[in-house]
Amino acid sequence: MITSIGVAMRQVATTQPTRAHAPRVTLNSDGQRHPLLNVATALTFCAGILAFALGLIVRAHFAATVLGMATFACGLYAQLVSATREQRIFIVTGLVGAFVGMGLGIAHGGFG
Repeated sequence: MITSIGVAMRQVATTQPTRAHAPRVTLNSDGQRHPLLNVATALTFCAGILAFALGLIVRAHFAATVLGMATFACGLYAQLVSATREQRIFIVTGLVGAFVGMGLGIAHGGFG
């Protein structure tokens, strides 16, 4: 060991052996349960992806427009009350999908 200014410093750093394990995916990274927010997050994400997919289909313009508008409105509220970063990531992904799906649905005919 080398001492420098009265502080002992080791030359060799020892590390603990690491165990390989699968990463855990959780929306509750703050340690608290948020069941209602998690449901709102999952609904926003899934409905946003569905609205995007429907927006790509010209004949489904009405469904894409309605689903996109409803998901966008619900997603904005879910974003307002979200508690963790993971929830916000999934909510914003759903919001983007809903907005693009709604825009494509309007471009393909909207409500008419």
